[in-house]
Amino acid sequence: MIKPSSANQDCNFFDLAQQRNVIFYHMGYFSHTIITAMAEVVKLQLEISGINGPTRRKLFSSFVELSQNIIHYSSDLLQQAPDLRQGAVCISAEGERHLMLCANPIASHDVERLREKLEPLCHMSLDEIKQAYKVTLRAETPADSKGAGLGFLTMARDASAPLEFSFHPRADEPETTLFCLKATI
Repeated sequence: MIKPSSANQDCNFFDLAQQRNVIFYHMGYFSHTIITAMAEVVKLQLEISGINGPTRRKLFSSFVELSQNIIHYSSDLLQQAPDLRQGAVCISAEGERHLMLCANPIASHDVERLREKLEPLCHMSLDEIKQAYKVTLRAETPADSKGAGLGFLTMARDASAPLEFSFHPRADEPETTLFCLKATI
């Protein structure tokens, strides 16, 4: 049975999610199977929300890229199931724009490598991003990459503003840093 004070907290979360126009939110473990299931929910939520087709495709594509990024690079894995990685993804509406937010722990030694990939994207024009996408598509997959290296370029190409990112060192775990990424679509 839910206690009254617990129920009030649950309602507060629900109210807050509605006030912030949250379309989809997941915090927890990610795997390819979980992403496949969430993808169906995201498709439905985007459709129900009345978002036009081109924007829905961009949001869905960014959702997949963010989720795969968590699977490939989150440093927080479940020891009993190493293919499960922890992170969070949120899709919300802000007027005519949509925000894609992602957070996951990464190894602190990967911070500079990620910064070197993301900072140039923040200063590129859309044409430069499209050109970099084409070049990356034709190039060989980098040795340290678990994908083709197109994820950030895909999100930057689909975004209506430069990607935003931040790194937050964890005082209790110096070898781990929380990586946060925001794409506005």
